[in-house]
Amino acid sequence: MSGDNLKERNFEDDICRWLCEHGGYAAGTPEHFDRSLALDTATLLDFVKTSQPKAWHRHERNCPGKADQVFIDRFCKEVRVTSLLDVLRNGFSILGVKFRVVFWQPETGLNPESLRQYKANILHCTRQLRYTPSSENSVDVALLLNGIPLVCLELKNPLTGQNVDDAVRQFRQDRSPNDLFFSFKRRVLVCFAVDPYHVRMTTRLAGEQTFFLPFDQGSNGAGEVGGAGNPQPRNGDYATAYLWKQVLNRDALLELLQKFLHLEVKEEKDPKTGKVDRKETLIFPRYHQWDVLHKVLADVREKGPGQNYLIQHSAGSGKSNSIAWLAHRLTGLHDAQDRKIFQSVIVVTDRRVLDRQLQGTIRQFEQVEGLVQTIDKNSAQLRDAINEGAAIIVTTLQKFPVIFKEVEHGSRNFAVIVDEAHSSQTGRAALKLKTALADTEAALNEYARLEGEEEAGEERRQDEIWQELAAQGRHRNLSFFAFTATPKDKTLNLFGRQQADGSYRAFHIYSMRQAIEEHFILDVLRNYTTYRAYFRLVCKGAEDPRYATSAAARAAMRFESLHPHNIAQKTAVMLDHFRSVTARKMGGRARAMLVTASRLHAVRYMLEFDRQIRESGMSDVRALVAFSGEVKDTGASYTEEGLNEATHGRKISEREVPDLFAKEFNILIVAEKYQTGFDEPQLHTMFVDKPLSGVKAVQTLSRLNRTAPGKEDTFVLDFVNSAEDIQKSFAPFYEATVLEEETDPNLVYDIRHRLDAWQVYTPTQVADFGATLNRKPQVREGSALSAATATLKPIVENVSRLEEEERRAFRTGLARFVRLYNFVTQICRMFDEDMHVYALFAKSLATALPTEAEGLPDLDGQIDLEYYKLTKTGEGSIELVPAETGFPGIKGDSGAAGEKDFATLSDIVQKINQRFGTQFDPNDQVHTLRQIADHVAASDHRLADLAGEDDTGTWNMVYDSVFANGVAEAALNNAAFFELINKTPDALDFLKGQLRETVREKLRGIHEHS
Repeated sequence: MSGDNLKERNFEDDICRWLCEHGGYAAGTPEHFDRSLALDTATLLDFVKTSQPKAWHRHERNCPGKADQVFIDRFCKEVRVTSLLDVLRNGFSILGVKFRVVFWQPETGLNPESLRQYKANILHCTRQLRYTPSSENSVDVALLLNGIPLVCLELKNPLTGQNVDDAVRQFRQDRSPNDLFFSFKRRVLVCFAVDPYHVRMTTRLAGEQTFFLPFDQGSNGAGEVGGAGNPQPRNGDYATAYLWKQVLNRDALLELLQKFLHLEVKEEKDPKTGKVDRKETLIFPRYHQWDVLHKVLADVREKGPGQNYLIQHSAGSGKSNSIAWLAHRLTGLHDAQDRKIFQSVIVVTDRRVLDRQLQGTIRQFEQVEGLVQTIDKNSAQLRDAINEGAAIIVTTLQKFPVIFKEVEHGSRNFAVIVDEAHSSQTGRAALKLKTALADTEAALNEYARLEGEEEAGEERRQDEIWQELAAQGRHRNLSFFAFTATPKDKTLNLFGRQQADGSYRAFHIYSMRQAIEEHFILDVLRNYTTYRAYFRLVCKGAEDPRYATSAAARAAMRFESLHPHNIAQKTAVMLDHFRSVTARKMGGRARAMLVTASRLHAVRYMLEFDRQIRESGMSDVRALVAFSGEVKDTGASYTEEGLNEATHGRKISEREVPDLFAKEFNILIVAEKYQTGFDEPQLHTMFVDKPLSGVKAVQTLSRLNRTAPGKEDTFVLDFVNSAEDIQKSFAPFYEATVLEEETDPNLVYDIRHRLDAWQVYTPTQVADFGATLNRKPQVREGSALSAATATLKPIVENVSRLEEEERRAFRTGLARFVRLYNFVTQICRMFDEDMHVYALFAKSLATALPTEAEGLPDLDGQIDLEYYKLTKTGEGSIELVPAETGFPGIKGDSGAAGEKDFATLSDIVQKINQRFGTQFDPNDQVHTLRQIADHVAASDHRLADLAGEDDTGTWNMVYDSVFANGVAEAALNNAAFFELINKTPDALDFLKGQLRETVREKLRGIHEHS
């Protein structure tokens, strides 16, 4: 091979040759291009005259002698006033004559005229096109549709010393957005930078600020799963050949223009000025979005309805856009016989408040008014939308249990798109969705034939139990399309595709690894610091009671985690890090979140944050708290709204918290809120004081991964979890998540046998419960409810007689049976009436059992915290690596009573101390601080006199003036403490802040009792 064959021109030759010989293009003539108009006017006029002769004759009559010029002038003005995409989609009119500048491929082949018009489109592949009258600059390749430039490519060949980055640089530096050819939304709609190995693209030139997106195959290329880039094809072709062979061929390009490109409009109102900022973005699909649509649609066309599709797309994948594209494409999908496949597409989210971003995106993609119905009022609205055959319905999962009896599904086919396929898709609400939409008549008739009957009898058709049995499993009229970044084992079994080796995988994958490597999300494990609290507990009192070991150990650990000294020490570390690191990130806009272990932890942390912020005068730090319900602590009652109002002196509703956190506040303390689905790009730092593992760890820490201007990194400070545990949690979701084997449906029988063995109910009682069920839709439910309650009452009493640990084991087994049964019946149809009645019995019994306290003994007054040391144990990056094996198969190993282990409190405490102890210094003694507080409190009588007054300023001034004397006296009695304050910089200032409130509360107590 000579050197002449390795030049950039040869790369250009190969691309254009394929497009012209195989891709449906003709070679364009650069000289025919009018640079001043950025159009090949002759081709545009030729297309219009040929494809729309009647309209053109009318136009000529209206504009004699100047029809060509009027048409071109009007086209240019329409594009300038609206957009090129709008003119392509809708055409325009001149004096009442409607013209189209492109004809789209019809959904079916039933109309020959539509096919003729589609074939009339003229596509040119034009090389070295000089595009501007102001210079002789040219683009390597331009793709024109009916004379209109839509796509341009800058090509580079690494063998001549340049690559895709040089093409990007050329667009930024040598291609002006002021040239009409590159004018945003008016001419070229997408620019590609291409070399033989990589592709990048943009829809808007903006000089050096031009933002290019990767357009590589990555995880989706050649069936491989990995990171960014392109796999090397085995046939010796270019690694980037998919661009011109798959994406830019004639049919694919026209499809992109008609069904993918979207002008997104966002309006944001400045809360201070009231000015509305309008931002327009031309959305072009990234490769994985284009790829998943084509693969899913091709599979549906081939196999028809009744299949499930799991789409594992990482955060940062553009999920809302992917769902919107899929919903709109499925509505118009036809099979090989030109029959419409789905009557309705239903987009379901399990969030109780409909996702505004998702519904807004789907509605913005709407090209035909009324195509999308958002169910934002009540369940009746959902029922009517389904019964009336609405094309796209956006709703929440929770509305189906209300209306499942009223849906007239008949034998219609439905596509159900699941946003975030969580475990709720295996629960009762998901079964009600299936009962509403599934062709249960076909399922019942199938069962009847298996039983040797001609068809299901009227009794079964009217029986609610049999309707639910028929709704189980998969149905030929239902297809599910489930999106998630973190599929669990049940999600894989329910929606995944079984492989030849028996394992289950997603139908399509855009991996976390690829999203990170393509810089769509940040690696949240890059800066990870771990701390560990070492401590020693001590027993108090002469008695040494015996406790169940596991319960007492949990109670002791909870006592330590809620101890004021632990809370105070960790709060000081977090505030120091926030002020010294986080507050300086993102131009001062960075936010932090503290994830706590319980609502009570959240309350105590909020109180401690407020104390330390006030006493240290940290006016730049403002914290909010978020938790549900009401929390009682030491006689006081707290709610989220009440605690936020008490702290900041203003009412802050629950709904306002996310917006205020983004704009005014900078630390958010949470307990089981905002750990999933919360998208705040300014969130930079996460403090973790809660055990995290598996998908919970990934979902929680991934709140940090959103990109934002100025956000170059993230930070995690973890007080509980080890780096190894976090790495293990992320591993299954880094590349492809796999379930090793399918679930054995017979596991439900195994768990039931173990529950039966508790002998808290009899078969007769279960049968009596079944007899109370209202099995006919027309029967009123009042009497059935009282009968069921009466049946369950003696069983509840039997359970209450069990020992505490036995009660917990039974409740756990009961709950796991219900969950497993609901899951198993989503993947297979059992038609086991007895088992279904038992499942309803088990669910009702689980609900009827009284809610117990956590079951932990109260150890207050029996133990105390003697020593405490908070030590940094790790700092740096946790490497993200894929899991070596997939999830194991789902097992049913629960429902049996465990062996109880009892020990004395002193033995339990000793074991805890052995695990969490270390070498302590005298200054690690918790009571040392109490002694110091005592000395300070006694150092000046004015402190006691002022402690009960409201004049905090005067008390603080006196406290500051006498603090040093009190500490000096304490130091004389404690040599280790004396050495500490002499050697440690700022030790006195730290202690002053730590003990301020302690001293005042101590003196207030004395003052109140005097």
